[in-house]
Amino acid sequence: MKRIYLDYAATTPTHPEVVKAMLPYFTGSFGNPSSLYSCGQEAKGAIQEVRVRVAELIGARDEEIVFTSGGTEADNFALKGVAYANEKKGDHIITSSIEHHAVIETCKFLERRRFSVTYLPVDEYGLVDPDDVRRAITNKTILISVMHANNEMGTIEPIAEIGRIAKGAGIYFHTDAVQTAGHIPVDVNELEVDLLSISAHKLYGPKGVGALYIRKGTKLIPFMHGGEQERRRRASTENVPGIVGFGRAVELAQQEMSEEAERLTYLRDQLIKGLLERIDHIRLNGHPQKRLPNNVNVSVDYVEGESMVLNLDLEGICASTGSACSSSSLEASHVLLAIGLSHEQAHGSLRFTLGKWTSEEDIGRVLEVLPQIVAKLRAMSPLLKSHR
Repeated sequence: MKRIYLDYAATTPTHPEVVKAMLPYFTGSFGNPSSLYSCGQEAKGAIQEVRVRVAELIGARDEEIVFTSGGTEADNFALKGVAYANEKKGDHIITSSIEHHAVIETCKFLERRRFSVTYLPVDEYGLVDPDDVRRAITNKTILISVMHANNEMGTIEPIAEIGRIAKGAGIYFHTDAVQTAGHIPVDVNELEVDLLSISAHKLYGPKGVGALYIRKGTKLIPFMHGGEQERRRRASTENVPGIVGFGRAVELAQQEMSEEAERLTYLRDQLIKGLLERIDHIRLNGHPQKRLPNNVNVSVDYVEGESMVLNLDLEGICASTGSACSSSSLEASHVLLAIGLSHEQAHGSLRFTLGKWTSEEDIGRVLEVLPQIVAKLRAMSPLLKSHR
């Protein structure tokens, strides 16, 4: 049975070219970048090359890039680093109600340490209203954090508009761009952001490496303490093979981004159209146009999302009910509840995210199999019987 992977938002397979680029740094150029001898300096030079490449991807300067262990660390670094560095100025943070858990849980942590957090509502499509951001600002606000695009339903937020509001008020602005960097154009100056998080494994790079963009002049304290790596902003011996792989993944993304986004948008729209035509009592979650090229999130009434995922897996199709970070939780998605869905509707959600190796045949297979699965599950569903 051919396995069809449609959960690229959770993670991506590491590109063969990325693996090839990483291999020499496990055995040949394996030196510690802090060492003065040649193989250490080779590793240091490789890191700097990647720093330049990542900076180019987002329109930044190389000295503004700090490598991390991934998007979660980058989010934690941005929020905690700014909060503690600026606590004499204020203690108020603004974020949205649909952020990734890496931001939501960090905000909750800061709330337990005397900071106050405003969680902004979103509309039925998951969009943050910039006017809500403006109204939430107080003279104690030190940071705004709104994700560039939602990982569950793909809605792309009005970051540039929010960025202008933050800049006008003299408030630091962070965005989690884990789902967008390398997939759609991202420019830190056009978006008016001061901090931006990226993760390598979301763009065909290795797991365990990411980056935080920190605009020059941004006041924040180090998140990790120890050595003097990353210009004293992030202690710990650098993950050289991972960073090199990250750089190769970024290089490939730059070469293919426009063409790939167009291809995926076509496949995405084919899947959405087919699902809405073939299955009744179904709704698309997220904005119909302002959404990521690869994201399809639907809620199917009278069926549990977990049951659909398991039945799809039996047919060789990998999909999810939402964020990979919450897939083991029995709680309804906080993102779908925030857009006004009932707990029942949220539990009936299904997310397909497409990627480099997704084909038209794969989409056709989903459209062939899923309606049959839904029909079978509904025939056994007490949810449907209770609505009759």
